[in-house]
Amino acid sequence: MSSAAAAPFTTRNVQLVRALIAAAAAAMITFSSDKSYLVGLTVFSGFAVTSALVLGLAAFLVNDRTRRPGFLVLAAFDLVAGMVTAIQPARSVLLLFVVLLAWAAATGIAELCFGLADRRAGRDRVVARDGIVIGALTLLLGVLIAFVPPAYSLDYYIEEAGQTFNLSGQIIMVGLFGGYAAIIAVYLAIAGLSPAPAADPAPTAPDHEKDTA
Repeated sequence: MSSAAAAPFTTRNVQLVRALIAAAAAAMITFSSDKSYLVGLTVFSGFAVTSALVLGLAAFLVNDRTRRPGFLVLAAFDLVAGMVTAIQPARSVLLLFVVLLAWAAATGIAELCFGLADRRAGRDRVVARDGIVIGALTLLLGVLIAFVPPAYSLDYYIEEAGQTFNLSGQIIMVGLFGGYAAIIAVYLAIAGLSPAPAADPAPTAPDHEKDTA
């Protein structure tokens, strides 16, 4: 049986699907004129639940069983965050702040730790690097969100437009998530489309050992 038949769904396939989900979230935020918390929660909920489904399926479809725990943990975090933000009566600017902060911290630390564990175990170095990078970027999102006061509001006037605008905490948080989604979409797409590195050649015996043999 060929290797393609044995592993029809690989970690690189997972990266590409995750890139598509992140790109869709980034596009919805970028091209929406409404950057309110309602839009942010709706887009994030769809992003998180869809990511959870992909990661949950990947845990059983990807041939590399060593990554099953990581996929399941990340899927659980995404699913909980997505379901919480989908609760209509609870939706508020504070919910957006709390969920983004908690989700970014939990998933960022988890993905970073799984990437470091893969590297220490000598598994696929490229996949390990990708996990470390995505985990670090997610943690960075959490750090940035932590410095955004949910009640922040600033009115400013643009003379050319002849209009007063408002920059609020919810707009900043939604914008930060949209920027994060765009960055990881590009990164994961490049990672998923990059050719797999050639396997390291097997070590050969020194010349004196060959002579002895």
